[in-house]
Amino acid sequence: MDTVLVADRVLVGDAGEVVEPSQPPAGVLIRDGRIAAVGTAAEVRARSVDAQELAFPGGTVLPGLVNSHVHLCGDLSREPFGTASSGDRDAIAALMRRNALSALRGGCTTVRDLGDSHGLAFTLRDAIAAGEVPGPRILAAGTPLTVPGGHCWFLGGEVEGRAAIADRIDHLAAAGADLIKVMAGGGQMTPTGPSMYSSQFDPADLAFVVERAAVHGLRVAGHAHATRTIIECVDAGVHTVEHCGWRTGPGKVELCDATAARMAEAGIAAGDTTPPQWRMLAEKIPFPEDFRLGDQLPWMRDHGVPILVGTDSGLPNAVFDRFPTSLELYTERGFDRAHVLALVTALAADTLGLADETGRVRPGLAADLLVVPGDPRDDLQALGRPQLVMARGRRFEG
Repeated sequence: MDTVLVADRVLVGDAGEVVEPSQPPAGVLIRDGRIAAVGTAAEVRARSVDAQELAFPGGTVLPGLVNSHVHLCGDLSREPFGTASSGDRDAIAALMRRNALSALRGGCTTVRDLGDSHGLAFTLRDAIAAGEVPGPRILAAGTPLTVPGGHCWFLGGEVEGRAAIADRIDHLAAAGADLIKVMAGGGQMTPTGPSMYSSQFDPADLAFVVERAAVHGLRVAGHAHATRTIIECVDAGVHTVEHCGWRTGPGKVELCDATAARMAEAGIAAGDTTPPQWRMLAEKIPFPEDFRLGDQLPWMRDHGVPILVGTDSGLPNAVFDRFPTSLELYTERGFDRAHVLALVTALAADTLGLADETGRVRPGLAADLLVVPGDPRDDLQALGRPQLVMARGRRFEG
């Protein structure tokens, strides 16, 4: 049966593009899992007189949110990959289903999973797409590539040398990976490996990762906290630089105008990972007095660097259902709320190659939709109070 959503306004996805009749309400017609029409409620009702109507007086329909960096196999604990590295595939799969459901409950209809165990994100992605279990659309990288003993080695992606790199990428492509994740630098979750301020891969090998992934038509996401590693990722031609914190040491930041300009010119996106508990972290991280957590975000915006918004959900205390809390950092660093909304809908879809499928409220696209009270352009926290979440036309209940 067709469904009509009726609300005061429809935010299409692009900043400033809104359907808000002078005489509300507006309406969206959903048919066979896709958006069939958008306009005034009267116009939309006329397209399907027998449709089921769901009314949300005072509310707003907008595209479902896109969280661009999660780990569905993370259990939120101090050792978040304990379950993922246990080898218990049933336990890992159950954890991933719970986390996917939590993300959907929080309004995310698309997530990009950037590191799992045993390729179970592929299985979950396909089950969700088939309607077998509820959850968001998943872009899955599978097991990330890392050096022996390197960052997240315990997930099973250790490689050494060109032959091993090629074999791993070929295997991931055959298994159904949507992209390749490479741990270009170290990280905090692997204290026995290189530090987050160090690079892991030889620059030539990093370039080979991008080259081999391209054979399969796959993009590459490079994990890089350090300025040096970010530069190496850009040199290699990755498509997104994850974390992208421009760090050189504890409490030290070194922004590079030339590299940011190159990212903007090449369309290489910065994959920010602001967790919901960012305020607590801001109090603990010893940044210099003249630098605050997130100050690199408006700097990158002003340089024209595409920005993807993620949360690193799955890591300690980085829950999946509080995405809007992460967005507060953007407005506190001077981002317009309409721009933030575009970053987590239309612009994210553009950057991730999903513009023909989702990210906007337009006829022909998947009915990945969110209905919230009031107008989120006035209060982004309205996103945390969804009245309806719909993924591929399926209503999420509970």
